[in-house]
Amino acid sequence: MTALDHLRVVLVAARNPLNIGAAARAMANFGVRRLRVVNPYEVAFREARSAVGAADLLAEAEEYAGVAEAVADCRLVVGTTAGTRRDLQHRMLRLELGARTIKRQLTIGPVALLFGSERYGLSNEELSHCHWVMRIPTREDHSSMNLGQAVAVCLYELARGQKAAVKTSTEKRDKAPATSGEVERLTRSLFEVLDASGYVKPRAAAATETNLRRMVRRMKLNADDTVMWLGMLRQMAWKLGTTGKKQEE
Repeated sequence: MTALDHLRVVLVAARNPLNIGAAARAMANFGVRRLRVVNPYEVAFREARSAVGAADLLAEAEEYAGVAEAVADCRLVVGTTAGTRRDLQHRMLRLELGARTIKRQLTIGPVALLFGSERYGLSNEELSHCHWVMRIPTREDHSSMNLGQAVAVCLYELARGQKAAVKTSTEKRDKAPATSGEVERLTRSLFEVLDASGYVKPRAAAATETNLRRMVRRMKLNADDTVMWLGMLRQMAWKLGTTGKKQEE
């Protein structure tokens, strides 16, 4: 088993089955096995002829209805973007620096690397599930890359020097970051408490939830932190009289 076995490549709303096949082929080239697709545009992507030598990987691709479910088991979620003409609310790292950070995290646990649709990239809501974003240093006046090529370039950078990966100590494993699923549960609990308190304005509810998700991820919580926060929020919800209302609805 190598550190790259902890990497999950997540394609969000990919429109062209050939691009999904090309991404699978790149994954096979660099020894990455876990492909996840979120709401793919074309159901027949598993038959893409561009997945040369990666038909089994494509056949085993996991399908999800949303980003939250696709990254729930991951301790780090990184989005990719061209980074031009957008007011990003995330820290953005160039590929070479971002890859070093990801490789360190891969020795601890699962990491999700997200790629958006060919036409629009990742939306603000999809990016809200990311801890930070990464960009390939292309020319500014021609920054967009084909999806399959972008996956290949990122995986090449991540595969370099993998034999030198250092095993983590027990202490580091004990303090591993919370999974995305744990952080998402915390985000939703916090939103519900704020909503019950009157803080959330109905017209801005979606934006508030997105901003909360970004804020919670910036806190870099570990599993013990999320347990404590969820306990505090349950107590607040009980005091506000909201406990159980969601289940009843």
